Amino acid sequence: MKDKVCLITGGTDGIGKAAAQALARQGAKLLIHGRDPEKGSRAVAEIKAGSQNPSIEFLQADFSSLADVRRLAATALERTSRIDVLINNAGGMFAKRHVSKDGYEMTFAVNHLAPFLLTHLLVNTLKGSSRQARIVTTASHAHRGAALPFDDLQAIRKYSAMAAYGTSKLANILFTRALAKRLEGTTVTATCLHPGFVRTSFARDLPPFGKSIFGLISLLARSPEKGAETLAFLAASPEVQGASGGYYFDCKLTQPSPAAQDDEAAERLWTVSEKLVGIA
Repeated sequence: MKDKVCLITGGTDGIGKAAAQALARQGAKLLIHGRDPEKGSRAVAEIKAGSQNPSIEFLQADFSSLADVRRLAATALERTSRIDVLINNAGGMFAKRHVSKDGYEMTFAVNHLAPFLLTHLLVNTLKGSSRQARIVTTASHAHRGAALPFDDLQAIRKYSAMAAYGTSKLANILFTRALAKRLEGTTVTATCLHPGFVRTSFARDLPPFGKSIFGLISLLARSPEKGAETLAFLAASPEVQGASGGYYFDCKLTQPSPAAQDDEAAERLWTVSEKLVGIA
């Protein structure tokens, strides 16, 4: 990864920060996205100190706003003329139904629409990399059992935090499959992964009882560093050079659910997403 330029979203905490630390130690030049500038400054300082790598910058954006996603892409392209790796890692889970600044259900907006738009805005820059470029998206085994409710993607009729999260993670995998097909014949690949159940502050929006349960379960969870291993592997390892469209867990290709292998649904989601983010 020496001198490769890597943009990682959600890189100030959890597995995103752990992956950033791993890639920084390998010599990557990092653009680390986060929502909170103060937290971002601390993360950059910690990663620089831990890796002895000075080539790390923070970029702020709120993924509940598509305008902010567009600004993030523009800022990234002001900071660098080349991007070799895009890691779509930012995400969230919300106890109650909220809507984004654009009026979309928050989980779907942050976990799917934001990375969908960011990838669209940066893909030509990735294609221009002098090396084989990679797009890596953090999905989850939470997609298993989920289905895309195309007649209610905004969860207006019925909402639950876990169902919305599972739907968004299914969308991540279908997005990766559709993206990989569109990247055939280029020097860019697209993969996604399940990081495992990781001990992070990810469920901070849950109500007190939910936080307590999550906290107890988290005692059995893996560390952010362990969860980040597959993320860093897909971003950097020569073992997956040229591999595209796959879903990985513990650095191994694995089969997602049947719903996540539905190419017709993937194409339909792509078309709907283009319209929702305003690029159709």
